Amino acid sequence: MSRVHAFSDDALGDADAVGLAERLRRREVSAAELRTAVAGRAALVEPQLHGLALDRIADPVTGERAGPLAGVPTLVKDNTDVRGWPVTNGTVAYVPAPAREHAEVTRQLLATGLDLLGLTRMPEYGLNASTEFAAAEPTRNPWDPRFSAGASSGGAAALVAAGVVPVAHANDGGGSIRIPAAACGLVGLKPTRGRLAPNANGARMPIDLVADGIVSRTVRDTATFLAAADRYRRNPALPPVGLVEGPARRRLRIGLVLDSPTGAQIDAETRTAVTEVAELLGKQGHLVEPASTGIGSRFVDDFLDYWGLLAFSVVTGGRWLHGRTFDPDRLDALTHGLADHYRKAMARTPVFLHRLRRVAQSYTELFTRHDVLLSPVLAHTPPEIGWLSPAVGFDELTRRLLDYVAFTPLCNVAGAPAIAVPAGAAGNGLPLGVHLSTAAGDERTLLELAFALESDRPWPRIQG
Repeated sequence: MSRVHAFSDDALGDADAVGLAERLRRREVSAAELRTAVAGRAALVEPQLHGLALDRIADPVTGERAGPLAGVPTLVKDNTDVRGWPVTNGTVAYVPAPAREHAEVTRQLLATGLDLLGLTRMPEYGLNASTEFAAAEPTRNPWDPRFSAGASSGGAAALVAAGVVPVAHANDGGGSIRIPAAACGLVGLKPTRGRLAPNANGARMPIDLVADGIVSRTVRDTATFLAAADRYRRNPALPPVGLVEGPARRRLRIGLVLDSPTGAQIDAETRTAVTEVAELLGKQGHLVEPASTGIGSRFVDDFLDYWGLLAFSVVTGGRWLHGRTFDPDRLDALTHGLADHYRKAMARTPVFLHRLRRVAQSYTELFTRHDVLLSPVLAHTPPEIGWLSPAVGFDELTRRLLDYVAFTPLCNVAGAPAIAVPAGAAGNGLPLGVHLSTAAGDERTLLELAFALESDRPWPRIQG
């Protein structure tokens, strides 16, 4: 099946967010013209991709005109409050009311200058790794709509890859920025815990897994956004990132991780993509050597128990969160299955929380031997629609999910930064991604490496 995209010679062209901001400053194009182009592009691809949560491009919520991305259009994930917009969290279990106030994350987006034009779809409460639903059209991958766009920021990634907007808001509680970035051929940085504005959903968790950011088509867009967001809300406990504008000349010790914590087999194309990137990094002067995270099946079991705790909190506390319209019977089978799993694991709660809280220390110790870890983002190429559907039996679905996303949750539990960057394409034309991670607070190193990879091996283009 052919690729689905909306790139054309309209006001957006094929520029990234930094390029559009420059054109806006030179008055070569107006923010209104960009919004018109976004609406036209969304109308073109939405019948096939289903990436928007609102049924239209909304009236703009305009960002700060002093921000470096002033006037650049973007979209917000459907779990983040924008005043006046109804946020569903990807579920039909309640009737959403218009949000009363902007979330702190929304204010941070606006401080960078971005104009907000709508909400993007996500699976129910972000619990799945594919943006699929019990009784609605899935969000589809623009590289081939028969396949998943990933999740939970699947709508954001699909619409950025298809050219509707240059960047889109995303957040990540177990890989939800990096997974769809890899599936759709994008750049996806999960920042350090506490780097950016607090996420309201993460703040309610016993261990805050959630970090907000964006998905983008270029490293410089992600770097520009992160620098602006970091200036808006500086965390004095972390070193400032500053604006990263290209590769560094430092020689790094890079640990190559190819063994999945779940024991899942890494498919041949994914393994080849990662090893080719390792070879390229070696040619750039870095020392690349085999490594292990030391994380095994116990971490996987603990994470599954915690994942279940989060779903249990939705099932039992949804009315408190969303009001009287909340009906737990309308939640999908994955949410209920995870909640049931937790009911059986409830007595283990103090033990698994204690072990998960200790992960940050053991993770930090890895970086006494390595500066960066290189691994797959996902154990295999994006699956066909239906493989990760919430209608799949719970035991089989969780096995598939844990195998597929085996590499990403560690950084969420540890609170450390990680970035997914494109690494070529599989034989079926779908993107492949690699994962770079490092110690808490060192996003600069990840961005410098991403710039070097982008420069030496430019990403495939969907409109190419």
